[in-house]
Amino acid sequence: MCNNHIPIKINKNEEHDFEHKYWSRRSFLQALGIAGSGSMMLGSSMLTASAPSPFTAAIAAAETDNILILIRLSGGNDGLSTVIPIEQYDAYANARPNIYIPESKVLKLTDEYGVPSYMSALQSMWGNGQFKAVHGVGYQNQSLSHFTGSDIFANTDLTTTNFTGENTGWMGRHFENIYPDYLINPPAAPAAIQIGQFGSLVFQGEETNYAFVTSNIDQLEQIAESGLQYSLDQTLFGDCMYGDQLKFLRGVANTTYEYSGLIHEAYMRGQNQVEYQDNYFARQMALLARLIKGNLGTKVYMISMGGFDTHGNQPLAHERLMSNLSVAIDNFYDDVAFTQQDDKVLSMTFSEFGRRIFENGSNGTDHGKAAPTLFFGSGLNGSAFVGDHPTLNNPDGRGNLEYTMDFRDLYATVMAEWLCIPIPLVEQHLLDHPYAPVNLGFNCSGIDFPDIVYSDGNPTLPTPPDGTPPNPELMNGIVHKPFYPTDSTPSIYLEMPFSAHVDIQLYNILGQNVGTIFNEMMMEGSIEINIRERMPNYLATGKYIYRIQVQDQKMSKSVMVA
Repeated sequence: MCNNHIPIKINKNEEHDFEHKYWSRRSFLQALGIAGSGSMMLGSSMLTASAPSPFTAAIAAAETDNILILIRLSGGNDGLSTVIPIEQYDAYANARPNIYIPESKVLKLTDEYGVPSYMSALQSMWGNGQFKAVHGVGYQNQSLSHFTGSDIFANTDLTTTNFTGENTGWMGRHFENIYPDYLINPPAAPAAIQIGQFGSLVFQGEETNYAFVTSNIDQLEQIAESGLQYSLDQTLFGDCMYGDQLKFLRGVANTTYEYSGLIHEAYMRGQNQVEYQDNYFARQMALLARLIKGNLGTKVYMISMGGFDTHGNQPLAHERLMSNLSVAIDNFYDDVAFTQQDDKVLSMTFSEFGRRIFENGSNGTDHGKAAPTLFFGSGLNGSAFVGDHPTLNNPDGRGNLEYTMDFRDLYATVMAEWLCIPIPLVEQHLLDHPYAPVNLGFNCSGIDFPDIVYSDGNPTLPTPPDGTPPNPELMNGIVHKPFYPTDSTPSIYLEMPFSAHVDIQLYNILGQNVGTIFNEMMMEGSIEINIRERMPNYLATGKYIYRIQVQDQKMSKSVMVA
């Protein structure tokens, strides 16, 4: 047998043995490094990536240019070491006498919640309105199995048990709808790119996996730098039994992976303008920044960070992991801001489950249920803690936090409001889960969001003069909202919590500046700004975008001029 497989580290305890045994079977072909889009055969015909058909091109052209990065925290991230409930601090510390984070090392972001000081790299993102944390994310009867849990977060099928369940993923079903002739005419650029293949059905469809998948960052870096997928040097295969077959399969992959050249070209066009740390996660973020800045055209990326199965020695392990994540995320958004793409890239974390409230006997925590989901990006238009934090005083019989936010509602919000997928399709892709969006600061569908609890220092929001719910865009406490009085004159309601210079520019849908709506010092308070009255030239009826700048903060929103 060849000795060039990817080793799978198996924990030698009863809790993990069964799962790892069967999971490795699913991952075998992917471990060869040839799974994913672009490498497929139909009958005797080899299929290669090519220009999309007119039908798929029309669909793709209607899509938003927003980009989504999925960050998998593999192993089960401990939510109580990520978001610390200051209002429940005594219960938290009493449950974890040896591993709790002292108050002196809690970075308070609001009066109610904070993060460990080793995540301080996110403090500037919080101040810039680029960080939201959603409390208590999970689902009913949550699985505490690594791999069943991973499958459920990927396929959204809550009936999944013991490696049985829906075999397609939530993003795979979306791409299957967008690219119905994918097997004949894949899109011009990879629909998705995934680094690290184990344990994920996210991009799996009925016919194929829609992601360009590499086993690790080393492999994707090699592709990006050379434009080639695999080395075919015979010395790498030796005289092993399947050496010729493996060499043939890799040759097929190289032939059909036309995307490798596109990735290389985007990589060469894009440049990192920020220095990243030298660790596995930072390398992934740095490479994604170059591909995005190089305008590859891929809309969804998935990367991963392992090590979150912290049954023992959790304090040191979690500090290292979340410190690396925080610094790399901050560096990434600084990097893409050089090309003004920071408001087009949304990142979100997910993990197969959280950890229990109480520490175990090994300075760690065991498999639990609910955990926070973290969102990053300028498109959030404000920082906040979102939703209800689970109570620590009333856990279930095993010491688990009960969920307060269905993870499918976050998926639905991202699909409909960030990627602009029609709501009926979103419900279909989530296996008929009813649409219940969460106000994360972006809105594509135009619907009103239901009320939700926020902790961001501004819990009470004023009502605009037209009497409608505020449904605000938040920027360091600033509230603004387009509204239309009875004469249908488009106006902007602006609420300022402090005095500052305010500049509001108007752009047409082509991105051309058509004039200044407001450019003066504004005192604390509210104002109604009539767009037509403020514009020096006549405005044709149609959709426009206004952009507000206050100090160094900028935010934009669309408005219809009748």
